[in-house]
Amino acid sequence: MGRKRTGRFWRCAAIALAVATGGHAAWAQSVPVGGGVVQGPGTPGPIKRGKAPGYDFQDQYIGIPGKSVADNMEPMIDHPDQTAEAGKKLADLQRKTGKKPNIIVFLMDDVGWMDFGFNGGGVTLGAPTPDVDKVAAQGLVLTSAYSQPSCSPSRATILTGQLPIHHGLLRPPMYGEAGGLNGKPTIASMLSAQGYITQAIGKWHVGENEGSQPQNAGFDDFRGFLSVSDMYTEWRDPNFNPEVALSPTRSRLIEEAPFNKYDVHAAKGGKIENVGLITVDYSRDLDQRWANYAVDFLKRQKGASKPFFLYYGTRGCHFDNYPNAFYAGRSPARNDYTDCLVEMNDIFARLYKTLEETGEIDNTMIVFTSDNGPEQEIDPHGRTPFRGGKGSTWEGGVRVPTFVYWKGMIGPRKSDGLFDFADILPTSLSLAGVKGAAIGEKMGAGNYLDGVDQTSFLLADNGASNRRSILYFWNTQFAAVRMDEFKFTMLTQDPYAMTPNGNHGGFTGTVSQTAGGTMFNLYANPQEDNSVAIRHLPIAIPVGAEIARYQQVLRKYPPKVQIGFTTGK
Repeated sequence: MGRKRTGRFWRCAAIALAVATGGHAAWAQSVPVGGGVVQGPGTPGPIKRGKAPGYDFQDQYIGIPGKSVADNMEPMIDHPDQTAEAGKKLADLQRKTGKKPNIIVFLMDDVGWMDFGFNGGGVTLGAPTPDVDKVAAQGLVLTSAYSQPSCSPSRATILTGQLPIHHGLLRPPMYGEAGGLNGKPTIASMLSAQGYITQAIGKWHVGENEGSQPQNAGFDDFRGFLSVSDMYTEWRDPNFNPEVALSPTRSRLIEEAPFNKYDVHAAKGGKIENVGLITVDYSRDLDQRWANYAVDFLKRQKGASKPFFLYYGTRGCHFDNYPNAFYAGRSPARNDYTDCLVEMNDIFARLYKTLEETGEIDNTMIVFTSDNGPEQEIDPHGRTPFRGGKGSTWEGGVRVPTFVYWKGMIGPRKSDGLFDFADILPTSLSLAGVKGAAIGEKMGAGNYLDGVDQTSFLLADNGASNRRSILYFWNTQFAAVRMDEFKFTMLTQDPYAMTPNGNHGGFTGTVSQTAGGTMFNLYANPQEDNSVAIRHLPIAIPVGAEIARYQQVLRKYPPKVQIGFTTGK
């Protein structure tokens, strides 16, 4: 019989982690000498412990317990030395600038993990993205960064630091459906309380009701639209929806539906002001209009005494893409999607150049990402090397192209350490000076923070992730958990189950429970088509235990449903 694992066991495990990391995540190349562990200078590499066979590696936490921060916060992996390293960098920068750092979230729509050159796409796919790739190469490329399966759940997760099971937006609200943030504390309201200027530009899509609109969710100013690209144009376009566009009665039905059909503006606490009706022709220039607004905003921040938070959500490259005259045919692949990728590259380049011109580039952290994997029901669409797409909890649906750039603060490297959209809020709050359990207090009673503070992961020269696992949900159902390279799956989507012909994506097909023993090794099998659970039970059991841990969280902080699918529990 095995011995009971006491508190002493876990303390020993924590000590082993500290030894392995040298107290932080330097993870220097290790050389076994006399059966011991010797940490020498060099790049991150394997760790040898005593005479035990094999090696341990950075960002692998199976067997390592998480550290509790507060009752309403996810436990994290603590790396004290890399936390100290990051803290010193931040203190030095603040002495130089006299203010907290600026933060930009540059969020694209339906762009796949492999679309950009920094992840193997770009020119390979007939859509060169040189400016994005150049900046990514100077920052931290996160190869295992996770969104939610679709846009509204992802956006609400960024804004609230919560998974959909807690913020309640389980799918996008469409055509005037009720549901939204409804007064929840957000990254914008929290940063505003810390003295930040808060600006939202572009796609919103986390509720149109007045209490959920950006000017009432912590933002000082908003310019963009309240919903999603196709909702404004698809019913107007006879090429895609002739049954509506060529029927006066049906067109009137949508025209009278309770959703705003304009490019809008709003100031904090004010009312929505319509700027321009979004027709097919208007949509061709929408991203350029928003980019102009963003450039003007950034120019106004030159020399400002307050730091800023810019939440920038592009229209591209969500279908339907209508390239403007300059970008039509501008990609070698010459389709609407790849033309849009080229435009997104140029828009990002404009914002980056403006930061340089205003002298704010050294004091600005940029998070570059996409709201979910590629929309695979509608051609042409983005690319991913993983199984599945938007709407699914397969890796292709939720693993997204991501890098974090901060000139002089983040060195060029790649990491497969786990990063979740929910981490953006606590990381931003930490940069603003709110740390540890104080972040949970800002969430308010009864609100669970699913994100962890990743400041030290991002800023330490060889930082390790502070996140122990990724939790996957489909609607209200707990779908899977990832720890290290292993993903234990309880629920899957099969897009071919009912429709063997035509396009197939995450929103098509059926959802099925697994038989209880399905686990994938994502290093060996990124296509998730060969379960290894039964052969690898020594791994499946502790990974499964992480599911049980979060189920206990859900008992203390129950699920919330504002809007979801009619199928499923």
